[in-house]
Amino acid sequence: YSRHEGDFHAENICIGDGEIIFDFVAPDTRIDNIQLGVPVSVNIDNGIAAMALAQIAGATAGEIRNAMLSFGGVDRRFDFHVRRDDMVYISDYAHHPEEIRQSILSIKQLYNNRRIKAIFQPHLYSRTHDFYKEFADALSLLDDVVLLDIYPAREEPIPGATSKLIYDNLRPGIRKTMCHKQDFLDCVKEKDFDVLVTLGAGDIENYAKEITDILNN
Repeated sequence: YSRHEGDFHAENICIGDGEIIFDFVAPDTRIDNIQLGVPVSVNIDNGIAAMALAQIAGATAGEIRNAMLSFGGVDRRFDFHVRRDDMVYISDYAHHPEEIRQSILSIKQLYNNRRIKAIFQPHLYSRTHDFYKEFADALSLLDDVVLLDIYPAREEPIPGATSKLIYDNLRPGIRKTMCHKQDFLDCVKEKDFDVLVTLGAGDIENYAKEITDILNN
């Protein structure tokens, strides 16, 4: 299978307005307007593979279409908590620089020309110390970034390893904020964004309900 060629592939891929829609082409059938329940670009490839297997196993076009739309994805990966025309909130477990880069690129594809704000909680002193430049490069794809304190997990602090390493290496001109975890909800209450994404493998996920309640009120 392939995204653009092969026995099973996708055609007429449309990404935008928070959706990914494409046509699924198989050797002896075609299913138009497949919509992904988790609209991340990589799920186009994943979806083609899953639909190919389902089609070979005898699933109908309707079953395949409904399954792709209803698939909720893996827990803590690109989770939609708020999904309205005027406001979107996504939480993502991404905690390595390349994961963060891909998450941000997917969001920018889905919500082109929308105001996107990221709140990132770095995970581990050692990872932050070793990859702060890569984290900064990935986060600099956005215009508005809030950095929380490092989630320590299983480590003792490393001298000089703080979120400020990332903060200081964000590209010039970006709107950037350093914030303690106990205060970051104030950044959410400002609602100075159209799309909010929280990133990290620490306990920031525990605040998802509070963030959702703020954005829905």
